Parts: sequence; C-alpha cells; structure tokens
Amino acid sequence: MSALRLGADLSHVICAPTAGQAIKSYSPDLIVHPILREDAPQDKVKNELDSILARLHVLVLGPGLGREPYMQNYARTALTLARSRAMFVVLDADALWMVGQALELVRGYQRAVMTPNLVEFKRLCEQVGVGNGEGEGEQRAAEVSKRLGGVVVLEKGAKDVIASDTTGEEAGVGVSGIRVGEEEEEGEKVREVVEVDAEGGLKRCGGQGDVLSGCVGAMLAWGKCYEEGAYGNHSLPVSRLPILAAVGGSMVTRTSSRMAFQVEGRGLVTQDMIPHLAKAFAEMFGEDIQNGNKGRL
Repeated sequence: MSALRLGADLSHVICAPTAGQAIKSYSPDLIVHPILREDAPQDKVKNELDSILARLHVLVLGPGLGREPYMQNYARTALTLARSRAMFVVLDADALWMVGQALELVRGYQRAVMTPNLVEFKRLCEQVGVGNGEGEGEQRAAEVSKRLGGVVVLEKGAKDVIASDTTGEEAGVGVSGIRVGEEEEEGEKVREVVEVDAEGGLKRCGGQGDVLSGCVGAMLAWGKCYEEGAYGNHSLPVSRLPILAAVGGSMVTRTSSRMAFQVEGRGLVTQDMIPHLAKAFAEMFGEDIQNGNKGRL
C-alpha cells in the first residue's frame, strides 16, 4: 500500500495460502499470489516465482516474511532469481536475518538496498566483522557496505544514515548487472554517505520500516523504468539509483510520519502514515512532480 500511495502502478504480494485471504481483504488494489505452500514441490514454486518476477520492476523482501525454514528458503530462491534478472531489491526485517545467515546471497550485488533498524544493524555489523555497531554510525554503515561489495545500507535511527562503498575487493559493477555508460568507468570505486535528518514524528511506531521499504521500492521501480529508457536522458549513472532511492524513500517516510503525528499525536499507528505519503512527496520534491508535470519529469 505504501508503494501504491507513493505512485507505483501495481503492487503484488507473494505469500503463503494461510495469509492470502487476509491480505486480499485488506484492499482490492493488491494483487495477491498465495503460492508459497510448505508442501509444494520446490521446482514448481520456483517456476511460479520466476514468472511473477518477470513482470515486475523491483522486489521487496522481508516484511511479514517470518523465519520458518520453508519461507526463508523461498525468500532465498526469490532473491537468487531477482539477481539473475538484474532486478533492484529491498531487504528488510526477516530478509536481513536471512542474509545474515548467508552473506553470499547479497555480497557484491549493488542493486540491493538493506534497511536495518538499530538492533538489525548491530547484528549485521557483527556478521560482517565490523564490531558491534556502536559509535561512529556513518563510518560503520559505509564499512558494512564495503564488506558487502557496495550494497546500499540504510541505517534507520534518529537520523537515517545511507551509505554505499564500492572501494573494497568484494565490489564489482559487473556482478550487479549494471550497464556502464560513457559517463562512468568500469569498476569505478565510490564511497558515499548521506545523512537524512528530515523531521519525523515524535512517535516511531512499529511497522514504519515497512512503509519505508514500500517507498524505497517504488522509487527503485521508477529507477528501473529510467534504466530501460522510459524517460530521462541517461545523464544520471544507473549505479547511483539505489542510494538515491534510499535517500528519497527515507525523506518521504520521515515527513509522512511528521504529518501523521500532527494529526494523531500519541495515538499514531503505521496505517495513519499511508494517506500522507503523497503530500510528503510533494513537500520534498515539489507539487509539479507529484502532479505529473511532464516538463519536470
């Protein structure tokens, strides 16, 4: 719903049959695929997943995933398929736990954005060998990105820290399937850290990270359209799209939280943020962009 409210055309939800009816009843705008059966043949589900991913621009993994072995296995399969298709990917919640158990799933894939909270970031730091995640957050986020080969790390907190570091040995533009144009050299090494301090609400409710995942996912979907030539003049290197989507998603989510808190106060719940996403986008990027001014687009 966050992706749709930000401006995505379609939002597909891939889930277990036990969750399918509940999700379908939430909104007729969601396209639900309840194909993740625990007793289903793995090859059959893999083929179904691949067929669905062929129609999408971006994959968001993690919110509502759970840690049951069969669901984690399906998530690993989906991530592998997404990589084979050079899709942009957002990894949150239990997908971060999954990646922590097998870092090779994401290492070197610069089309991925990871969105850990404080606890998840601390665990991720320990898993990649960067200590316990305490102190010097900006540098630690960049170091985690470096050790994962340039994966974008969006560390959520009082101020969101977004880092991308492709200066390490694990980085490789070719691994990510990113086409390199004349404006960017093959194997270019870049370290970039952005701090987003846009004012948020005074209550950070559980589930706000799911809204962030949807917002980053929608922006990455637009990035995929840009890469495929749907709009733009290709003056922007495709390799920068993940970190820009992470920054934009962070700005919009924090702003919608502030707007919703002004209305609901301490009674704020995550669902209250969703109606404010379009207004938050307009405040951050301009009414003409929100309204589809083709001159600006």
